[in-house]
Amino acid sequence: MRRVTAPRSVRSRRSFDGSAVAVATSVMNVATYGFTIIAARVIGPSEYGAFAACLSFLLVVQVGALGLQATAARRIALDRGHVAAIEKAILRLTAKVSLVVGLVMLALVPVINRLLNLDDLLTATIVALTVVPLTLAGGQAGVLQGERRWRALAVFYLAGGIPRLVVGTSLILWRPDATTALLGVGIGFLFPVAVGAWFLRHRRTPELVPAEHSARAMLLESVLNAQVLLAFFALSSADIVMARHVLTEHDAGLYAAGLIMTKVMLFLPQFIVVIAFPDMATPENRKRALRHSLLAVAGLGLAFVLAARVLSGLAMVFVGGDEFGEVEDLLWVFAVLGTVLAMLQLQVYAVLARQGRRTVLLVWAALATVVALGLRTDSVIGLVGVVVAVDAVLLVVLTLASLRIARTTPPPPVTSQLPT
Repeated sequence: MRRVTAPRSVRSRRSFDGSAVAVATSVMNVATYGFTIIAARVIGPSEYGAFAACLSFLLVVQVGALGLQATAARRIALDRGHVAAIEKAILRLTAKVSLVVGLVMLALVPVINRLLNLDDLLTATIVALTVVPLTLAGGQAGVLQGERRWRALAVFYLAGGIPRLVVGTSLILWRPDATTALLGVGIGFLFPVAVGAWFLRHRRTPELVPAEHSARAMLLESVLNAQVLLAFFALSSADIVMARHVLTEHDAGLYAAGLIMTKVMLFLPQFIVVIAFPDMATPENRKRALRHSLLAVAGLGLAFVLAARVLSGLAMVFVGGDEFGEVEDLLWVFAVLGTVLAMLQLQVYAVLARQGRRTVLLVWAALATVVALGLRTDSVIGLVGVVVAVDAVLLVVLTLASLRIARTTPPPPVTSQLPT
């Protein structure tokens, strides 16, 4: 029996909703980046150093929220018959994890204060409390993503960026210091939580939760997901730490400026990962979703690499200006690095979608290789060349593994029903 595909109107609506997510994530990233730039100019270098350290810490802690999000999205996309039960269980688990993590962070306030060299327990306390809404938002986003509620997710992402820019800027203009800037970030995280609660307020009465979707099973999966994401974030951030050790202070500053281009290329195609993940979790759609997504990220990256090469002078405006002019000729290399990392991020989420256990060892191995080779370099081009080479090899290995696994997946049963 021939499989019936969705009508053109359904496909068009899905395309429009996917575009809404693309626009929303772009606005969120621009707003987040904009507030960071404004904060750097308003609060000054010394205060901004403390603020940047707090943001880096939150980026690491965020892997817990992203682990919950991946768990929720994968399970809902894969088991459409128990959506209500999974939604109820994951939101309840997210609330408990948020509370526990918040209490642990509060107990570690003195450690956070010492680790980040803040000399301010109030700032460290705000960091600890910010983890609570950050974690709550992860579970909510996962439910919306797994249910493919793209318009709701688009609003959710907008709420994650615009309020931070507006509230945060207002606060630092009133009191320009790191504590107030971080308070703006914390308050900003409350808005997506409120939006998520609103969209998830009407819940269907769930049946009995199957054993495979128990709180223990989902917590274990979330921890494993967080470990994989931690490996990726460590890999994508190790070079800036090494730059502080192997390069002069001046060259380390140039490398940090070039990494602004890398981070732009890493987060620009984030919407592709968000939209593709539920399909990558389903065996019948996995190969197509991965192939199309990789091509989309590669195409977008190629366009920006060429732009960074041809319009390097214009790109320098966003990287740091004339003060960092020595790195201009290398901007296209940093754009290549960002593109490779974006494709790697997609592959990492493909691993999470199929719940690969051994593949994460390759990411940790790549991190060890980057550190071992990177510590032997003594120039900006040498360090970025090593990172690009190692990341590219890892990307090829993961791509071949993913395509091989997708090829051996049993074909889906024939159905005459329209996709829901």
